[in-house]
Amino acid sequence: QVQLVESGGDLVQPGGSLRLSCTAPGFTLDGSNIGWFRQAPGKEREGVSCIGRRDDTTYADSVKGRFTISRHGAKNTVTLQMDSLKPEDTGIYYCAAEVYGSSCLSLYSSGMDYWGEGTPVTVSS
Repeated sequence: QVQLVESGGDLVQPGGSLRLSCTAPGFTLDGSNIGWFRQAPGKEREGVSCIGRRDDTTYADSVKGRFTISRHGAKNTVTLQMDSLKPEDTGIYYCAAEVYGSSCLSLYSSGMDYWGEGTPVTVSS
């Protein structure tokens, strides 16, 4: 069973930065689309960003220009650099892998094959 592992979530003040990491022991992230999704309290899960098999990237309009997704093959890690954080960025952040298909690049969660358990991000003063 493939299990993705997220880390890096924390409490941060508005305007601050965080870097989330996603890794998968025993599973190579290269060759899969890797997405970041988030769920705020009382809201549905939404797509944040995706990096495709060819390192093409997609961002939700709400995070464009503030978040950067990157793939680090040698470390089998995908990171999400989050800058200029806002209170509305608060939520549980999940990474997910899509082995086949292209749902990730449309930021659809339904096509993702493997998920992590999430890491909490709180943006508050």
